[in-house]
Amino acid sequence: MSLRIGDAAPNFKAETSIGNIDFYDFLGDSWGVLFSHPADYTPVCTTELGRTASLKGEFEKRNVKVLALSVDSAESHKGWIKDINETQNTNVEFPIIADEDKKIADLYDMIHPNASETLTVRSLFIISPDKKVKLMLTYPASTGRNFNEVLRVIDSLQLTANYSVATPADWEDGEDVVVMNSIKTEDIPARFPKGHKVIKPYLRTTPQPNK
Repeated sequence: MSLRIGDAAPNFKAETSIGNIDFYDFLGDSWGVLFSHPADYTPVCTTELGRTASLKGEFEKRNVKVLALSVDSAESHKGWIKDINETQNTNVEFPIIADEDKKIADLYDMIHPNASETLTVRSLFIISPDKKVKLMLTYPASTGRNFNEVLRVIDSLQLTANYSVATPADWEDGEDVVVMNSIKTEDIPARFPKGHKVIKPYLRTTPQPNK
């Protein structure tokens, strides 16, 4: 049974580049980003892990912990990290999970037979502090992930978790948001005192409430 948005993220214990972890214990009360890679020493993923490491401060200020996964060993990961740090001018400190038996890849449905019988496709999961899957993205091996988009989605998820709003197309942190249709128009001023616009009865916008 494949995972869907809203499902509980399966817990697991694993060996990683920084030692053994329990996934839930590692996350604690943080948000999580879990993303997979087909194998160590792959070119696109080398750039992705370097980019993730360079965004350490951005993830930290959003209370997000990052974990990568590859089907190679923890020792192999450590050698790869040296290459990543050298070529991407960064310092990878987050764990890379060793999944040689592919148990975690199977648990998260990361192996797609139409793409490969053995290699994990490049999947990314955003997981909330209550351990629910909030977003799933899958990329082909040829296309590097956009980590600005990952941060944008985290901003949206954290905002909409606390306010009755949604974020429109191409929304960026600080821009106007959409008031949920569960809020009556006459109730908007009390809920969103910064003001609002009624574009259509079903499309009402308001300045981002947590700014």
